[in-house]
Amino acid sequence: MSTGHNLRGWPWRLAVVRGPSMSPTLCDGDVLLVRLRARPRPGAVVVVQWAQRPDQLSVKRAIGRHADGWWVLGDNPAASTDSRHLGPATSLAVALARLYPTPHRLAPHSAG
Repeated sequence: MSTGHNLRGWPWRLAVVRGPSMSPTLCDGDVLLVRLRARPRPGAVVVVQWAQRPDQLSVKRAIGRHADGWWVLGDNPAASTDSRHLGPATSLAVALARLYPTPHRLAPHSAG
């Protein structure tokens, strides 16, 4: 995620999708507007961090809340490393919209 020096107090950031794990909803290179510390709901697209991989941020779909974090899955299960492999994740931000290449609001899908 990128941050601007004069925007440190603002809760909005940009995130860039990397890889095919969220296709067809999102593609490699898509730019998202995300809100930090927002409460995810099942079905929301979220930016997460894994305890096993603290330097890696991932964009996934929130499925449900667990005691240790959120159970998240990629929309493309064949190309996703997610909670099936790494367990619950910590949600850092909720994606509100895709800004690039074609802007549109991200509405939560049904979880599961």
